[in-house]
Amino acid sequence: MACNSGYCKSGCHGVGDEDEDKRPATLNGEPSNRAPPGDGDSEPSTDCNARCFKCKVNETISPSYPTIAGGGDFGRFCIDCFRGNLFGKFRFAVTSNAMILPSDNLLVAFSGGASSRVALEFVHKMQQKAQKNFDASRDRSLPVFGVGVAFIDERASFAFPSNDFDRAINEMSLIVSSLAPPAKQFHVVPTEIIFSPNCASGRAKLTEIITAIDDVTGKADFLEYLRMLSLQKIAMENGYTKLVLGTCTSRIACHVLEATVKGQGFSLAADIQYADARWKIPVVLPLRDCLSEELNMICSLDCLKTVEASRQPLSGINGLISAFVKLLQEENPSRESTIVRTAGKLTPFCFNTVPEVDDHKVQLASQRRHKKYNLKLNESLPPESFCIICRSPLMKSDVTALNGFVDAGPITEILLSTCSSCQYQILPKDPSSLEYFHSLLPQSMTSPVKNNYDNKKCLREQIQDFLLSD
Repeated sequence: MACNSGYCKSGCHGVGDEDEDKRPATLNGEPSNRAPPGDGDSEPSTDCNARCFKCKVNETISPSYPTIAGGGDFGRFCIDCFRGNLFGKFRFAVTSNAMILPSDNLLVAFSGGASSRVALEFVHKMQQKAQKNFDASRDRSLPVFGVGVAFIDERASFAFPSNDFDRAINEMSLIVSSLAPPAKQFHVVPTEIIFSPNCASGRAKLTEIITAIDDVTGKADFLEYLRMLSLQKIAMENGYTKLVLGTCTSRIACHVLEATVKGQGFSLAADIQYADARWKIPVVLPLRDCLSEELNMICSLDCLKTVEASRQPLSGINGLISAFVKLLQEENPSRESTIVRTAGKLTPFCFNTVPEVDDHKVQLASQRRHKKYNLKLNESLPPESFCIICRSPLMKSDVTALNGFVDAGPITEILLSTCSSCQYQILPKDPSSLEYFHSLLPQSMTSPVKNNYDNKKCLREQIQDFLLSD
């Protein structure tokens, strides 16, 4: 059956299944020169008359790159229009959500892959334009936002060849330094630094806590949480105001299914929005509307160098979901976008918006098409309302239970301060080893629950004389 959707890219064009084999192949309403399917005696010919959907002059990308997979706008746009359309998606996400302000100091998370490489390139492009406007203005009242780049060294988590890893870091450093002015500082921080300032001690704690996690999926998720904590540490210590991630539509589509399978449906809406201010340094996703295939293509077209930093292959639930979504995308190029659009109907949380700036000049200069959500900003969540490990918002029933446990010990407090997914996949099953596992966690994870427990204990001591005995 036809989908009857104006957004469908599957090529059904409103034709029933019974007429598919009778209808000649077309492109933008014009007869195609391709041979009919199933004709084994004839070679498939390339349609040299395929014109760009936008400019109607140049040839589309697909004939020049016949080996690319389906998806994206390869069959609709020429190279120039495709480049402009992709940057337009980025720019619209930035302007409509006020992601970048003149007073900002951005930290771009860089892994060496295509997504983070395009994010860095587009942010740099916007910074260059802002610099030109600043130089051309007379009063120069608005500053140009700063940009820094960060890479998290995770070789302590996996068995990576040290020489290959050092070579990859050097290549990343050359990529950052080769960008035109304004200059950008490149930060390389190992994951173990969030455990202890002493790298040897931190590496020992990191190795011990990873070994203590039995679940394969939980171990991969925990390393991802540590990566975010490391980025937050870099941003706070170096004065950055926002953290830019290269998360794209393809990655979000995988995360939607992963969170559903892991029982994280309540917190799913928090992870897939354009902005996330639950962290001390707000996180923004300017490539949320871009497919990974589009990002790979723009890297190829513009010769944007990427670096293959050794990463552990996906395994467990994450690996299965990634392979499943890839198969769906091959069958229908609109599947990833459909998954993200469907999940996007979930109501965002109060922290899924960029905090406003008090500077009046900055507000006037950055009046954008802000997206209006039905956010209840007066119901801001306290720190104890988040899971101490993954920072997922906890359900109100869990928070109420947490506040009601005045007599709770450390172990009970830990269980009540973690989501069900982390309890099942990350925390040890043996209650006797739970407190020791908690002691291995980074202080940035445990400080909220520790402060909450200490405050309750202090309050109980103050009102001890007025409590009724059992």
